[in-house]
Amino acid sequence: MAISQELLDILVCPEDKAPVKLIMDGAGLQCQQCHRIYPIRDGIPVMLVDEAKLPEKES
Repeated sequence: MAISQELLDILVCPEDKAPVKLIMDGAGLQCQQCHRIYPIRDGIPVMLVDEAKLPEKES
């Protein structure tokens, strides 16, 4: 189940209120400012800071 563009247009990061974008594999939404990744479970974005993960840094 895909996330509609209308929903993506209104969702923001709950931490810093920046827009989010769908990540490549479609498994989450990434904040464009703090880079937290919020999971998508059963087609529903879980927009909770405690559920978000920070991307792993490349070494």
